[in-house]
Amino acid sequence: MDLELTGKRVVVTGAGRGIGLAVTRGFVAEGAHVVAGSRAMSPELEELANAGSVTPVEVDQHRVGQCAARRPDGDRLLGVEGGAGERARGVRVNTVDPGPVATDLWLADGGVAATISAAQGVDPAAVAAGAAAAMVTGRFTRPEEVADIVLLLASPRTANVTGADFTIDGGMITTV
Repeated sequence: MDLELTGKRVVVTGAGRGIGLAVTRGFVAEGAHVVAGSRAMSPELEELANAGSVTPVEVDQHRVGQCAARRPDGDRLLGVEGGAGERARGVRVNTVDPGPVATDLWLADGGVAATISAAQGVDPAAVAAGAAAAMVTGRFTRPEEVADIVLLLASPRTANVTGADFTIDGGMITTV
């Protein structure tokens, strides 16, 4: 399916790893140019930047709910504060709420599984397996699966979707 994103410019924060990196890769694969905000340049992000499809910018997170990115010349690139007032400007605001995702946040040393395992005196792999078993699908969500929803929501093909929340958690939270 053509998501009609070729030639579009998009901004992705947290683009250096995990879900943000998967979203960045997805937009690049769809032909978009990504302004990629990250606190640090990962090798993967640097590779995309060297290919010319990504412009990396330093991201400075001041407080929860507000993020400001600066271009290399120091000029402020953007500021985001929730969704308040965005409707009046014609901006669609949707949210994607992932459950456990197979990223460093959950699975790396110092991640959620390791933290819980230390508190409970069990193996981190057992914590991760327990989390996966709690999902109908029996596995963690892949970062690319979250990215697919984000790209679809950013596409003109879903131009009438706004104010919606999409949960992707393998059925961990039971809903009707």
